[in-house]
Amino acid sequence: MSSGTAQHARRAPAKGRRSRPGPVVPAGGRARKGSRRAAWTPWLYLAPALVVLGGLLVYPIYQLGLISFLEYTQAQVSGGEPTTFQGFANYAELFRDGEFWNVVVATLLFAAVCVVSTLAVGCALAVLLTRVRAIPRLALMLAALGAWATPAVTGSTVWVFLFDPDFGPVNKILVWFGLSGFENYSWTYDRYSAFALVLFEVVWCSFPFVMVTVYAGIKAIPTEVLEAAALDGASTWRIWRTIMAPMLRPILVVVTIQSIIWDFKVFTQIYVMTDGGGIARQNMVLNVYAYQKAFASSQYSLGSAIGVVMLLILLVVTLVYLRLLRRQGEEL
Repeated sequence: MSSGTAQHARRAPAKGRRSRPGPVVPAGGRARKGSRRAAWTPWLYLAPALVVLGGLLVYPIYQLGLISFLEYTQAQVSGGEPTTFQGFANYAELFRDGEFWNVVVATLLFAAVCVVSTLAVGCALAVLLTRVRAIPRLALMLAALGAWATPAVTGSTVWVFLFDPDFGPVNKILVWFGLSGFENYSWTYDRYSAFALVLFEVVWCSFPFVMVTVYAGIKAIPTEVLEAAALDGASTWRIWRTIMAPMLRPILVVVTIQSIIWDFKVFTQIYVMTDGGGIARQNMVLNVYAYQKAFASSQYSLGSAIGVVMLLILLVVTLVYLRLLRRQGEEL
């Protein structure tokens, strides 16, 4: 074979080989487009709810923050004076007020005691529900749901009557048991007894949510695990601490955060049961303090600033709580 024929043979395409096609799309291209479309699909379903939440939550928070930077009193509301931008002057005035810091400390302590008490009572009754028969369990459920469904104003009024110094049955029962110091005793006169009275009412109307939620979580735990622990001689407290609580941590995280938010924002119980904050404002909490500043004193900008501070405190407390859980290895 001559050299020309050999070169022609090398240039000629092999038999059956197809001509090279155009640009080839990578195999993962379509997969990436599909994954992007799948990632956006849940947000499309959530879009209507997000729009509603944006209107009911984001816009009011924006207005709250905006008013906190303005001079906004009754004069501005009535149109007698123009609204002026104050910057952080409202926050500076608030932070210089010694009563504000006393109220902050009282609110944090009161909310912490309410959260711990609510979780303790709710979890204890949830465990009790798993130990009683059907009829007592149904009666306890109905009683708890009745307390949960009672409006805060109605429940607070009932509790004030129960502890009334003249006609309340609680004082009469305590005196009947030989505690003569409770005859005509006013629970709302002393600062700590007034906070204790409000604490009872807050726990009474809050524990059903914890009880029902934790009870549902306990029923989801395999019965074989609990029966094995009981056969090994573990007590009820040990079963709760070593088996139930670790398995119920995701549920306990939810009820704890909910309780923190609810108990930190207590308003109706304090306002109704202590007549607007107690004698000499001794039972003031942040929500009532903001109400007094905004509506009783017509200092709407200061009331808005207190609301912003409350929002920031709640965010910080919740984030710290979640961070502590993540450090313990919890998946959130």
